[in-house]
Amino acid sequence: MNIFRRLERLVIMMAMFFAQRVILGKTEFDAVPKALKKQVAEILIDSGLPEMVPAEFGGTKDVEAA
Repeated sequence: MNIFRRLERLVIMMAMFFAQRVILGKTEFDAVPKALKKQVAEILIDSGLPEMVPAEFGGTKDVEAA
């Protein structure tokens, strides 16, 4: 396996780790490293939790109810 694939897998694993921490309430989305926010947002939205993702990343967290 080449180094690029290993790094790609590492990024995915780290994003999954941070998504799980956000779900469990141990880490706020704002505390997720900048380089991983997009991937973490995708994981959370795909998991049916758009309310945990700020609107700038495609979620509904910052959207106020009318």
